[in-house]
Amino acid sequence: MADPSSYRPKPGQIPDSPGVYRFRDEHRRVIYVGKAKSLRQRLANYFQDLAGLHPRTRTMVTTAASVEWTVVSTEVEALQLEYSWIKEYDPRFNVKYRDDKSYPYLAVTMNEEFPRVQVMRGHKKKGVRYFGPYGHAWAIRDTVDLLLRVFPVRTCSAGVFKNAARTGRPCLLGYIGKCSAPCVDRVSTEEHRELAEEFCDFMAGRTGTYLRRLEKQMTEAAEDLEYERAGRLRDDIEALKKAMEKSAVVLADATDADLIAVAEDELEAAVQIFHVRGGRVRGQRGWVTDKVEEITTGALVEHALQQLYGEEKGDAVPKEVLVPALPDPVEPVQEWLTERRGSGVSLRIPQRGDKKALMETVQRNALQALGLHKTKRASDLTTRSRALEEIAEALDLDSAPLRIECYDISHLQGDDVVASMVVFEDGLQRKSEYRRFQIKGFEGQDDVRSMHEVITRRFRRYLAEKERTGEWADDENADGPGNGLTEEDGRPKRFAYPPQLVVVDGGQPQVAAAKKALDELGIDDIAVCGLAKRLEEVWLPDEGDPVVLPRTSEGLYLLQRVRDEAHRFAITYQRTKRAKRFRSSPLDDVPGLGDTRKQALIKHFGSVKKLRSATIDQICEVPGIGRKTAETIAAALVRASPAAPAVNTATGEIMEDDEDGVPETTADAPGEPVPAGASDERRGQET
Repeated sequence: MADPSSYRPKPGQIPDSPGVYRFRDEHRRVIYVGKAKSLRQRLANYFQDLAGLHPRTRTMVTTAASVEWTVVSTEVEALQLEYSWIKEYDPRFNVKYRDDKSYPYLAVTMNEEFPRVQVMRGHKKKGVRYFGPYGHAWAIRDTVDLLLRVFPVRTCSAGVFKNAARTGRPCLLGYIGKCSAPCVDRVSTEEHRELAEEFCDFMAGRTGTYLRRLEKQMTEAAEDLEYERAGRLRDDIEALKKAMEKSAVVLADATDADLIAVAEDELEAAVQIFHVRGGRVRGQRGWVTDKVEEITTGALVEHALQQLYGEEKGDAVPKEVLVPALPDPVEPVQEWLTERRGSGVSLRIPQRGDKKALMETVQRNALQALGLHKTKRASDLTTRSRALEEIAEALDLDSAPLRIECYDISHLQGDDVVASMVVFEDGLQRKSEYRRFQIKGFEGQDDVRSMHEVITRRFRRYLAEKERTGEWADDENADGPGNGLTEEDGRPKRFAYPPQLVVVDGGQPQVAAAKKALDELGIDDIAVCGLAKRLEEVWLPDEGDPVVLPRTSEGLYLLQRVRDEAHRFAITYQRTKRAKRFRSSPLDDVPGLGDTRKQALIKHFGSVKKLRSATIDQICEVPGIGRKTAETIAAALVRASPAAPAVNTATGEIMEDDEDGVPETTADAPGEPVPAGASDERRGQET
């Protein structure tokens, strides 16, 4: 625990101007980002007597080892920079709202030649119109099913669309009138895009004009004695009205607004958002966060606004945002929202009428969400805490292992030897810090030696980071994201933080190898254990007998989860490498020959075997292939050509090349079951 006075800036060193500040821990990781109208006044609050600080603020300043700041010219710039840094560094002590689910949206892919209506989740894509979010995907599908009668926009996948265009036959929706079938040219590209635009207009709330137009067309058709057309228009109108009834009118003045409500206690806060478009509730979402700092309701609202609109522009930011409390000061936030929308945005607290009544409904939803979250988490948090305590007691650790790393080795009879590292923090997966390795120090199958290599490589990098040399040793031997980050940027770096416990998948030999690797590096403050699969025994270094945890132990269950996750991650990587090796082709060795020209060659000749027998002039006939390239291809195929045909020694069958140049019976496809009668050599063993 650090003493805040050890890194407190000198008097007069902090400027009295707007800015953004960052607290870092001893590993240079950013743990808190904040903004201030006056940096001098705000930072002075953190360096007062610890007894006067909020408990969570006290934990933050004692965890930190340094503080730095960046001066900006306006409070709006400070707000923007704070949001960018929170998103980039993911500080552990900042308020971070987390969705309790991935909310589905109704999306229209206006960036495609033939726009498609579909359900989408996750990050928003450029050029796609989104409506929602919705509570359930089935609600979207029900709405779309009603609207397709009036707006028969394409809903099929790219594969189905291409297949229909190739065969000249539309899918079922095309036959029943719920798709305009642009795949078979029933409508032109422009006509289909106009349908998609009308669909988007209707979903955006501009319903009255379209309904009146349909009613006028129905009346005219009836007057012209076109009763069948009038009947279809009548049914279309009923379908649209039924779709509109699914979202009842809540604001009579057809307002576009977002209503945000907050329910909180001393430890946590829940946020509920209702998206109202055209006076109707078009979507709803909810977030929950831990209050890791002393924070007001207005500040919670400000963080919610940052997360809600930080990536949005234009109409995605409504004209009116109703909140239970205003940020202090409110002007920079309102100016930031106006900048995101491109026009004026009203940020206020509703005082009376329909909007205040609707805000009370949103508030009740927030209270219910907080209560439900606390009910769920009480059991989950208690269980995780008990599991960590049981592990600490069984392994005689000084404290609960808040960060656990587990390693596993995987191979297929000594080929494609790889290893995995998975990370659990506070008993939960930390997938962003998973890593995977290729074993390159030797050839063949040796799990113990492989474990020694992996542990050595991982903690050699940790020591390099600890010494702050800024240099990575042996970088090319590790696979995974996170390469090339400097120690000054505060972002997570490869192998930057030490665990309290290292778990290896295996028994006494693997544990001894891991311990030996740590001893050779001079690391003596990290505990090591192994979990053997046969009897689920926990092995410790230099111990002749294993530790046997009760089968009902939460600690054993957590160790099993960690071990199984490491095994899954390792075998997935190993299978990927094996599949990639099996899919290799002689054309891969031709320098300068990319995927596009490879596909053109295979498409032209039908297979690598036929390409191998082609002349240079015939190869030059392929679009994009010049004579020099053709000569290089021919030479590469001659070098790769076997001296004699391959023979299956079990059946005597001569193995023919398939279209990709890979013998069809060389090996089983990855992931496919092996017949029960296959030999051990063919079956292989994945570990």
